[in-house]
Amino acid sequence: METPPVFIVVCNNTTNSELVADYIAGYEREIAEGELEFRQGALELFRNFTDEGDRVHRPRTLLIDSQQIDSGEAIPPAFLDVYKDEIETFRREKAHREGAEAAKTITSEEVLREVMNTIGRRGRLGEQIRCVVSVSMLTEGWDANTVTHILGLRAFGTRLISEQVIGRALRRLSYDADPETGLFHVEYADIMGIDGLNFAAQAVQTEPKPPRETIHVHAVPGREPLEITFPRIEGYRLELPDERLVADFSALEPYILDPAKVGATKVEMAGIIGQTETLTLAHLDTVRRSTLVFRLATHLLNHTLRDANARPKLHLFPQAQAIVSQWLDSGLLVCKDGTFPAQLSYRQLADEVCELLVGAINVASASAGVVRAMLDPFDPEGTTAAVNFTTTKTDRWQPRSDRSQINWIVLDSDWEAQLAQAIENHPRVAAYAKNHNLGLEIPYIRDGEPHRYRPDYLVRLSDGTTLVLEVKGARDHDDALKAAATRDKWIPAVNRLSRFGRWAYAEMRDPFTMAEELESLVARTIDGVPA
Repeated sequence: METPPVFIVVCNNTTNSELVADYIAGYEREIAEGELEFRQGALELFRNFTDEGDRVHRPRTLLIDSQQIDSGEAIPPAFLDVYKDEIETFRREKAHREGAEAAKTITSEEVLREVMNTIGRRGRLGEQIRCVVSVSMLTEGWDANTVTHILGLRAFGTRLISEQVIGRALRRLSYDADPETGLFHVEYADIMGIDGLNFAAQAVQTEPKPPRETIHVHAVPGREPLEITFPRIEGYRLELPDERLVADFSALEPYILDPAKVGATKVEMAGIIGQTETLTLAHLDTVRRSTLVFRLATHLLNHTLRDANARPKLHLFPQAQAIVSQWLDSGLLVCKDGTFPAQLSYRQLADEVCELLVGAINVASASAGVVRAMLDPFDPEGTTAAVNFTTTKTDRWQPRSDRSQINWIVLDSDWEAQLAQAIENHPRVAAYAKNHNLGLEIPYIRDGEPHRYRPDYLVRLSDGTTLVLEVKGARDHDDALKAAATRDKWIPAVNRLSRFGRWAYAEMRDPFTMAEELESLVARTIDGVPA
């Protein structure tokens, strides 16, 4: 399945643009009362008429300017009738974004904007558009990535306007790297009629290549019972008890300090002449343990343990010290190759450690509801029903029609394919989806800065529980932080929302035992079978 290329013609006024559009696509005009004259378009690929003079079912050339976008004048009634299925898809998406009430009425202006925003996308309003004749320039923030030619039929007064028009052809069609070089494949666009820009010393002659296969990944109509919804969480809010803090470190992984994490721990300094000097971090070994406990507890109190008015809960300081001391005594801190515990006083490391401690407090105080989810105020709920994108990736898995609402699973590794097969074959799996362009992101802290983690799969079980699954081979420090944030903060916070049902999280680390691990996980989740 090929994605049609898009040709852009930029004119300077409505009269000229209409003449160009008629020349390209063909036109009808009344030469006498009740008598029409038909002229076929000069470019067969872009014609809007058949050779017999009938309009094609779906137009290929679109004439557009900003005034038409604002007024919707360019949408004839016949267009609305031909594209009723695509308009209904657009209506459902709008209802999901803005609510059912807002989607009851869709204006011509909105339809025209949707045509422009979906040019070249399979199953959407702009799918068949191959040529756009634009008045002045395309000012509508346009993201079509199939533009192959731009023809300027107007004067460009400034370099900025020229660059803006050329920018419509600079969006890549594919981000798949060449397996031999590891670089993106070269993509070209032909720019004609726009002077003053030298992107290359001379024209580049390239061998024409067959277009890459493009797959439309989308939610399949009729599979609505397989829909999976999930929350979009922007962050967390702590609701700490005023009386007593308890932490459970049983699920935490060791926190490893090594040069890969903190930088070099031994440096040799030497001048042009003279004796060399070796610098180490040995002086940090003189920092007392009580001093480190005090610093970490202070950081935990000032940056995490705050009340509803963002004031530190000072009366919890002794308990914060006890939790930090308990963690240091648990053996979960591992210092390697010249590193020392005192380095945890560094702001970035202190942020990570305090995030882990809050997760441990949340697990131990589950009944008290320590961590609450903060939903995205503009889009609080995601769904597999909104998946709609194209890809050129060849690594993909076609799921069973009774297991996934989405028609394709886009794979990043062979292990993901093995897990998909194990999920489909499990009798207690009701539905599943790959988290690719799905929008499920889990916030966590790394190196003192907020990051986003995208797990691999969502799996809904027969009892309604939703599993978040990650396929992971070799793990590093960042993977441990992701797992801790998901397990100890995101999952408990979502479960306390109630409206999204019950959730659980697991990592699948062995490709040869994925089916057995999944069976054990499902048994623990549904039946309460101990691990």
